[in-house]
Amino acid sequence: MQSPQRLARIAGLLYLAVAVFGGSAMFVRTRFYEPGDPATTAEELTANAGLFRVAVAANLAASMCWLFTAMALYLLFKHVNANWAGAMVIFTAAGATMELLNMAHEAVALVVATDASDTGAFADALVLLMFDLRHYGSLIAQIFFGLWLLPMGYLAHVSGMFPRLLGVLLGIGCVGWIADTFVRLLAPSLSAALSPLLIAAAGIAEFTVIFWLIVRGVRTPSSD
Repeated sequence: MQSPQRLARIAGLLYLAVAVFGGSAMFVRTRFYEPGDPATTAEELTANAGLFRVAVAANLAASMCWLFTAMALYLLFKHVNANWAGAMVIFTAAGATMELLNMAHEAVALVVATDASDTGAFADALVLLMFDLRHYGSLIAQIFFGLWLLPMGYLAHVSGMFPRLLGVLLGIGCVGWIADTFVRLLAPSLSAALSPLLIAAAGIAEFTVIFWLIVRGVRTPSSD
């Protein structure tokens, strides 16, 4: 059985890996995707296929690390409330599954763009369609980026292993991710103004937790 401090630091390092791999992949992906412009999207992907493959691999790594993060946190929190800890893993598994499906769309886009026998307007349109599916799939997956923070925040709040404020921040992060999804879907004209604020709230919450897990770990009777 791992000690709570070790579990906390393992979870923190895995969580950091999720942020690094996922953030890097997202940064690279945005340079390829030109909404409404199939020719440019296909051209950029063809010219930088190697870099795109690295981004897909980084996204795969992020999804795996996210699952392992949830598993480590489950072991840390299951004695507090196994149902809430289990819900955290279920939400993570659902979100990671959606992200893997999104990466299948990326892989198809890469195959079409780099296949010398597939050229012309139809092939370009298919590449853009795969990117559109990836874009909106990621937007929907944000629901689970938020939902897994809710049980984590509750457990952090009631467990006594973390400052209660940390649980509140995770609740705010949950609201930020979910609200951003609905704003982008229901009021796209407002997303330019609201999305940065909502994502920033979620990011601050999550990076605070990552920092705390790695640097401070958890409160234990011997450390009080």
